[in-house]
Amino acid sequence: MSKVAVIGLDCAPPRLVFDLWRAQLPALKALMDHGAWGALRSCHPPITVPAWSSMLSSKDPGQLGFYGFRNRRNHGYAEYAFANSNHVKHDRVWDILSRAGKRVVLLGVPQTYPPPPVHGCAVSCFLTPSNDSAYTHPPQLKAEIEQVAGGYVFDVDDFRTADKAALLDRIYAKTRKHFRVARHLVRTQPWDFFMMVEMGTDRIHHGFWKYFDAAHPRHEPGSALEHAMRDYYREVDQQLGELLALMEPETTVLVVSDHGAKKMDGGICFNEWLIRRGDLRLRSYPDRMTPISPQLIDWGATRAWGDGGYYGRLFLNVRGREPQGVIDPRDYERVRDELIAVIAAIEDPDGRVIGSRAYRPEELYREVNGVAPDLIVYFGDLNWRSVGSVGLRSIHSFSNDTGPDDANHDWDGIFILRDGQRDLGGVRLDGLQLMDVAPTILRCFGLPIPPDMIGTSIDA
Repeated sequence: MSKVAVIGLDCAPPRLVFDLWRAQLPALKALMDHGAWGALRSCHPPITVPAWSSMLSSKDPGQLGFYGFRNRRNHGYAEYAFANSNHVKHDRVWDILSRAGKRVVLLGVPQTYPPPPVHGCAVSCFLTPSNDSAYTHPPQLKAEIEQVAGGYVFDVDDFRTADKAALLDRIYAKTRKHFRVARHLVRTQPWDFFMMVEMGTDRIHHGFWKYFDAAHPRHEPGSALEHAMRDYYREVDQQLGELLALMEPETTVLVVSDHGAKKMDGGICFNEWLIRRGDLRLRSYPDRMTPISPQLIDWGATRAWGDGGYYGRLFLNVRGREPQGVIDPRDYERVRDELIAVIAAIEDPDGRVIGSRAYRPEELYREVNGVAPDLIVYFGDLNWRSVGSVGLRSIHSFSNDTGPDDANHDWDGIFILRDGQRDLGGVRLDGLQLMDVAPTILRCFGLPIPPDMIGTSIDA
């Protein structure tokens, strides 16, 4: 059988790749013209962690037991853990392929730090602490990667910055180093399955969306950065074309993203909103914008608190579960019902309901493992982000508490498949979802699909 290569473009949205810039992206266009393609619906929540692991295990985030980069270790107030590769307890597709004797090469796939012991080699992801870390499997590969890259780069530092010229330089430098290493591994390592994920696509959306999108509330018409995102996509397409040129023509190629992107209208200050409702009380109110922390909160008078991010996580302070819980467990569902209703009624500064939704985790997932939020919240269908900081004296914010950020995540990513054996004629597919990718990869290898995988193989 032919080899399978998966190219991940974190955060790449259908609007840009399939519609707006398709004609200017010859490598991606050729894959679409001769393959099959369509929007790929993400998971709840549509963020990098857990979405890539959900895609590659065909398990939902509740089954995986993590709901973002940082997750509560227990029902205490202060103990959080970063969801690295050690937190992934289910097989991802390369585990199955390795056991089947297939040679695997991984490069920059999220949640591969520490690097997994695949049958082949792995270079870990943007969660890697530093270049001093043991970030390759096997360990001796590290020196080679550093030499080839001229100093390997895991992520784009400080991508929420006002210095856009320097940010653009860092994004390009990171992407070029990444693809240089990809080409080296494709040429020098034996492989049946190759996968890389490029994070620069995500970082450029967050840094530059307002310059190209006339509908963005902070759009700057005529900016010299108007075409920064388009030009970067052209660069990625060129790098992709050079990489694919090194592969055998019979290689089956998938290009996928974990979620999409869209303009960000603003932020809902989640904890400020809870303070106004009387659900959250602080020991003292700060005189400047301050990240929420356990030390700030008067737990004996607090029913709920929230986390910031591209989506909101709401936690309840339940008696007998949290150390200083105040909600009677018998009132737990009533309180959740109440909060779901009032979250749906949140308005913008002009008094218009923005269309927010809060979900119970058990409504979304087959299982709820780990310490899940009591409610998973999307403000304005992801047109607004969750701002966790306090001290703003407002429910609405139009500056991000973690630095300038133009874009939020969106529900649909991209899926492109070039079959290594036949021309599919450019067929557009509908109804695809994130967890279909792992079964599709296994089907390409003629391997059985485990019955506990949620997704089904995408056939064109």
